[in-house]
Amino acid sequence: MFSLAVISSSLLSRGSWPFSPSKARPAHPLLIQSKEYFSRLDQSNPLKRYDFVVLDTELTGLEVKKDEIVSIGAVRIREMRIDIKDSFYFCVCPSKEVPKQSTLIHRITPSQASKAPPLEEGLLALLDYCGNSLIIGHNINLDMKIINRALEERFGGRLYNLCIDTMRLARVYQDRQWVGSLECCNTEISYNLKKLSQEYNLPLFEEHNALTDSLQTAYLFLFLIHKMQDATSWNLKDLCRVACVRRWGG
Repeated sequence: MFSLAVISSSLLSRGSWPFSPSKARPAHPLLIQSKEYFSRLDQSNPLKRYDFVVLDTELTGLEVKKDEIVSIGAVRIREMRIDIKDSFYFCVCPSKEVPKQSTLIHRITPSQASKAPPLEEGLLALLDYCGNSLIIGHNINLDMKIINRALEERFGGRLYNLCIDTMRLARVYQDRQWVGSLECCNTEISYNLKKLSQEYNLPLFEEHNALTDSLQTAYLFLFLIHKMQDATSWNLKDLCRVACVRRWGG
């Protein structure tokens, strides 16, 4: 497990501190690097040639436009295997007290959140952790909207990493089950992360924790990839065509 203190101290030297939100702020060097890398990414290689970061966020509520990040968790996939030793987790202190209703879901108390480091520190550590990896998430658009809003406010830009949505991938997999089959498929399947994992008999982890939800999503991603009919011959471009929510440079 990485040390947030060690990573963040090295990253703070690359930007300015303290931070104050400003739309006029020039993009942080790590964000510029992300944009340059993914604008010219070669998508023709087999999937095992790429690194993936599977991430999840927990928020103060359910309204994307006003609620804030309370925690972010992530795990890394290398050579299409989960590297559980290379994981990422941090809690952050939001600008407002964490509502009781949210605490009942993610179990992060107002007291815990108030003692956590500021969001700026965690975002810099996340940028360094993600690097040039592709990002995976379940309904990843929601997480990226929240993260990119925070990055734009504080660091003048957004992540350009390609993002793969396991919810989209699961829908494609279910659709393919119908093709050429006379057997009855489950037409009432839920695309909720836990229910999909139960449907596919995957290991189950604690819900509504950013790190364990990331791990659950990683298992789901690998299961779907290995089950897809032509997955063994897929390259990154094939995967993006099926489940990518952004296609920068490709």
